[in-house]
Amino acid sequence: MENILWSLFFLASGIQFTYLLLVFGRFAFFYKNQPEENLIPNPPGVTIVIAAKNEASHLKDLIPLLMQQQYPKFEVVVVNDCSWDDSEVLLREFSEQYPNFRAVNIRYTPSHVTSKKYALTLGIKVSQYGIVLLTDADCRPVSLHWIKRMSAPIRLENKVFALGHGSYMALPGLLNRIIQFETLLTAIYYFSFGYWKSPFMGVGRNLCYRKDFFMEKKAFKSLWHIEGGDDDLFVNRYAMSSNTAIVAHPESITVSEPKTNFKDYFTQKKRHFHAGKYYRGKDKLKLGLYSLSHLIFWLSAALIVILARSWEPIAVVLGLVLFRATIQYFIIHEARKKLEGKGKVIWTMFFDLMYMVYFWVLGTLGYLSKTVKWK
Repeated sequence: MENILWSLFFLASGIQFTYLLLVFGRFAFFYKNQPEENLIPNPPGVTIVIAAKNEASHLKDLIPLLMQQQYPKFEVVVVNDCSWDDSEVLLREFSEQYPNFRAVNIRYTPSHVTSKKYALTLGIKVSQYGIVLLTDADCRPVSLHWIKRMSAPIRLENKVFALGHGSYMALPGLLNRIIQFETLLTAIYYFSFGYWKSPFMGVGRNLCYRKDFFMEKKAFKSLWHIEGGDDDLFVNRYAMSSNTAIVAHPESITVSEPKTNFKDYFTQKKRHFHAGKYYRGKDKLKLGLYSLSHLIFWLSAALIVILARSWEPIAVVLGLVLFRATIQYFIIHEARKKLEGKGKVIWTMFFDLMYMVYFWVLGTLGYLSKTVKWK
């Protein structure tokens, strides 16, 4: 039994250090932010598409902010998905106020499709420009150069996808700390693999791609029946090393309103994990290997310490645990500076343990669930 535990502990440690140093560390320590760009006189136009359901309170603040973006040619298309609040009246007022604003009002969603994918498809179909930039109604770009930063890989490098970071507002309380840690860790995952030329997901809070590619692939064909996945599953299905770029710059991020109670947060994450079971096999393998080794690392470490009859094995285990925690801290610190322009992170080992529990509990529930909803 003891030999098996040590074998598992060292194997899991090796996998963890490989991921931390070679995958996540490569992005955290060696990725260089985009250089400053001088826009050409007549750059390609960009359409911002937002699917919104009962989001009048958020749209009231968001649309005027988007109109301040410092980009020569863009429009904002909001798809009002069967809302029963004041969204339609508000959107009509915006249409009269801003010449580059348009609204699409949905009265009915066909039964064979999911509502958000249907709303996004309509918005992208009516978009005037060939570059589509997606965000949500409760998101806010932190910079006036958000459009310029997010569209740069498509305009300048002829990419199909540009993957951005969507963070959450910092609020008091344990739940918000968990959300901050989980969101940053998720970003490190997909930015690191994107930097390794192996992209596997993006977030709809901050995602850019070509309209013609979307239409060529017949929108969300074969994904209509899946609730969620309008962002990560679409990217997972079509993103490749040759057509995808990451955009890691403090001016490129969006900030969203986080959930404020555990029930809503668990519902949201359950939906995210539900979509994850439809990832490509190779992507589930590379994510699953890290997550499984993470679980084995902590479980085997705990059992060795509990069953130890002397201080020597405890010292070895604690030494490796602290060494891993130190490496993880500096990786998260450096990655956050690249993504958000600030690097302070606290209690990484504590939240790492909480993340492990959350991942396996909610991940299992989401994977097995057959009933998830957008709104």
